[in-house]
Amino acid sequence: MNNADRICDFTVLRDLRKREGLSIADLAMQSGVSASVISKLERNRSTAEIDTLFRIARVFGLTLSDLISLAENRTSHMVAAEKYRSGDFHFKRVSYANVRCMHASAKAGSKVSRPGMHRDDYELCWVLRGRLRITLPNESRELKNGMSIQFDALLEHTYEALEDSEIVITHIRKGKRF
Repeated sequence: MNNADRICDFTVLRDLRKREGLSIADLAMQSGVSASVISKLERNRSTAEIDTLFRIARVFGLTLSDLISLAENRTSHMVAAEKYRSGDFHFKRVSYANVRCMHASAKAGSKVSRPGMHRDDYELCWVLRGRLRITLPNESRELKNGMSIQFDALLEHTYEALEDSEIVITHIRKGKRF
């Protein structure tokens, strides 16, 4: 099997081990996994059982799913920005599974409520240029060039450009709640 077809690349174990200053023998002793199994995993010469990966992950303070996620053979993921309009704001957006990033521009007096589709995310707004008012259920904040704010994206909120403005809005997927 060539590396491009491999589901997981466990050479990441070598990187983790070296970062922690551990030898293969040290990792073997701490995990209870034989040095030969660890060596084979680090060189992608073997597959591992869940229990083996679990014991190795614990040495690095990781969960099993964290270790597998690190080892998944992923390449970079590129998307093209999509343009859209919401309220009086003009947006360009790129979306990935865990984050959405929007670049917006608006003329003074422009408003938008709950821009774009919302998931159970955190929303971060960073003012690159201009002045902006963000109204949330129990507060209203004025942000100017260089300032940012973060809040729960599910809250009702309105953006109002007090001056011609350019902003970046980022939606960051919340971690598992349960």
